[in-house]
Amino acid sequence: MRIGLYPGTFDPITHGHLDIMKRAAVLVDRLVIGVAINRDKGPMFTLEERVEMIEKHCAALKEHTDVEIVVHPFENLLIDCARDVGAQFIIRGLRAVSDFEYEFQMVGMNRAMDSSIETVFLMAEAKHQAIASKLVKEIARLGGDVSKFVTKDVHQALLDKFQG
Repeated sequence: MRIGLYPGTFDPITHGHLDIMKRAAVLVDRLVIGVAINRDKGPMFTLEERVEMIEKHCAALKEHTDVEIVVHPFENLLIDCARDVGAQFIIRGLRAVSDFEYEFQMVGMNRAMDSSIETVFLMAEAKHQAIASKLVKEIARLGGDVSKFVTKDVHQALLDKFQG
């Protein structure tokens, strides 16, 4: 069984994340969405809120594929999470060259810790390359329209956070 781990904070989940999930689902038999707790990033949405958003969107994806999709929160090293879920692949999305520089270092460190786990990079679709959760939150915080970057329910959750 080919198991892939797609990790991230998903704070919030965007169309770019969903695109990578959809495309990763054709590469594996089981796709684990690793939701990083990552207290250092100070996520806007709680772990529970992020997991709920992802599970909702994964349910729709499951209807169109034969792939098992599991949401798995984690707080340990990415390579340890990959081992924990039995992943042979870590799936990472790339938007720009600046992403690659960081990811290149991460791959080197992960391979030094466990060379049996490969990292697979998927380039974001051109229409999603500018989308970053950090920017989505900033635009929403300042009253901008982020409906092009996230689903309707995530858009509403952002509005609730900033208007509540």
